Amino acid sequence: MTTHREPVASVLDTIGETPLVRVHASPDEVPVYAKLESFNPGASVKDRIGKYMLERMLEDGTLPEGGTVVEPTAGNTGIGIAVAAGQLGVEAVFVVPERFSVEKQQLMRALGATVVNTPTDDGMGGAIQRAHAIAEEMDDAVVPQQFSNPLNADAHYATTGPEIFDALEGEVGAVVAGCGTAGTLMGIARYALERNPDTHVVAVEPAGSLYATLKGDDSEEEAYKTEGIGTHDPATNELFDPELVDEVVQIPDRDAHAEVQRLAREEGHLVASSAAAASLAARAVAGRIRDGELDAPHDSVATVFPDSSERYLSKGIYGDFESWDG
Repeated sequence: MTTHREPVASVLDTIGETPLVRVHASPDEVPVYAKLESFNPGASVKDRIGKYMLERMLEDGTLPEGGTVVEPTAGNTGIGIAVAAGQLGVEAVFVVPERFSVEKQQLMRALGATVVNTPTDDGMGGAIQRAHAIAEEMDDAVVPQQFSNPLNADAHYATTGPEIFDALEGEVGAVVAGCGTAGTLMGIARYALERNPDTHVVAVEPAGSLYATLKGDDSEEEAYKTEGIGTHDPATNELFDPELVDEVVQIPDRDAHAEVQRLAREEGHLVASSAAAASLAARAVAGRIRDGELDAPHDSVATVFPDSSERYLSKGIYGDFESWDG
């Protein structure tokens, strides 16, 4: 269920106010609660930034009326922007590395967007370069650039953070979230720390990602299957502010894959690997708070389940680990 109990004028009015649900495997003494972002109309947390960024950019003239947004994206941001673009009279072009979810690319096209693929080996850095090149060739085109645009984090400061705190009546001991662009965690963390500077903030990434290096940790770059979070080039992740983060937790692919299946089988959560990584990290933080190993202002942990496993069925997310094409 959502809190939308009356008819609304547009699909954009259904974005946000997603359920906050207890993760049953978390300690009774320090429960973990997860925001179920698949309840958004585009079925992911990125609907929030799609609406927020485009509305703000149209308001301040950064994006001309009837203009075009060109965005490098792994998929969910493209869907979120496409949902908003279609309702706001804006054209959308997305640049997506080839390896990312076919389901997401099909949905972007269904929403009226153009999808341009770049080589997997070029990573998101290559997609970013291509997006800027495309925009330069067009009239009235702009690259919102979710990896560096402050509006990304502002969307979560304005919506996700307040929703979590309202639901838990302000009693949030720790905030744990995966970092792709880092906008989700940065926005929630800023909101949380303004309300209680002692809130423990944890960034989650796959083992092999390099966010931890921004906190001074030695991390070796390796390939990883977990999709939607992590980075191979921290220089492109301009929103991540190490000063807002107490620690970075790395979750191995194999553990995340097993948690995807456990969450479905035991708790009824049809979520993907980024949510599973967040679940494992949040449960570990909760255990440390319970055991007195970590000081937190309240005995609760909030996290985010960004999207649904349905977007990854073609990658064998519910099969065995070896056949999972992350």
